Amino acid sequence: MSLFLQADSLSVAQNALTEVAPVEKTISIWELLTSGGLAGQIIMIALFVMLFFALYLYFERLLAINAASKIDQNFMMQIKDHISNGRIDSAKMLCASTNSPVSRLIQKGISRIGNRLEDINTAIENAGKLEIYRLEKNTSMLATIAGAGPMTGFLGTVVGMIMAFHKMASGGGQIEVGALAEGIYTAMTTTVVGLIVGLIAYIGYNHLVVKTDKVVHLMELNGVEFFDLLNEKK
Repeated sequence: MSLFLQADSLSVAQNALTEVAPVEKTISIWELLTSGGLAGQIIMIALFVMLFFALYLYFERLLAINAASKIDQNFMMQIKDHISNGRIDSAKMLCASTNSPVSRLIQKGISRIGNRLEDINTAIENAGKLEIYRLEKNTSMLATIAGAGPMTGFLGTVVGMIMAFHKMASGGGQIEVGALAEGIYTAMTTTVVGLIVGLIAYIGYNHLVVKTDKVVHLMELNGVEFFDLLNEKK
């Protein structure tokens, strides 16, 4: 009889432990991102819109800058040969058939041949400024997103904390931790996503700046080379 009582006691104890044991709950990334309530979802949408524009601007500018940096190594040699032999029209045609900032820069200088060297230099500098503006087009928006992304995430942090404290205040001291989850999710997830968006935009912006500087250096190098050629013919 005692054996049956011990068995029943063990069975009851096991059932009690099974009921008390916490159940592990898993949550997907999507559920984590959308569990911050309406305010958190609005901020998340704003952050993902920023991320989309940051990626679009980065790849669009990267392709444009890479295309601008490609130029035939023999381009300046052919320009020198045409100008040295007085074939100005051939030099203009070569520049017109080559779609690059360097060719447009040289074409502007060739079109001013016959004027004073100072005027030619000024024309080349002005053309260079226009080409730099084209290369840097919309790049500043990446810098804006790099700053606005983390700030928007921190806004979500403040909103989430306000939501959590409001729950605590309205609970009259009887608030459960689960009731604070919405505000805590809003605070944490928006901060993380905002920092990720800002980091991607910041790295993309600085990479484009480095690539643009290389193209500008190439333009300056070829501009000086062209100007030295005109000085030799003077």
